[in-house]
Amino acid sequence: MSKRGNETYNIKDLMKEMLQENKLQTGLDKIDVKEAWESVMGRGVVSYTDSVQLNKNVLTVYLTSSALREELSYGKDKIIKMMNAELGKALIKNIKLL
Repeated sequence: MSKRGNETYNIKDLMKEMLQENKLQTGLDKIDVKEAWESVMGRGVVSYTDSVQLNKNVLTVYLTSSALREELSYGKDKIIKMMNAELGKALIKNIKLL
């Protein structure tokens, strides 16, 4: 381990480096997506949501209502934009509503 001397480090940069070295960012993104879904879609939609999963930039949402699934399918592009805005990065490229 090398000596640090009088160098100062930003905690944000250190955390980002640690996440990259330990390959933890993917897991954190999956958690962030679930929280963003609840925030963006609201209580009404969340009450009909079984699970939300992110895999290779595809958001898969399992819904208990076929009518809601059909309604949301018309606004997939808008949902992607809103979710990515909430996440602060272009993480989601496609949505599957099941």
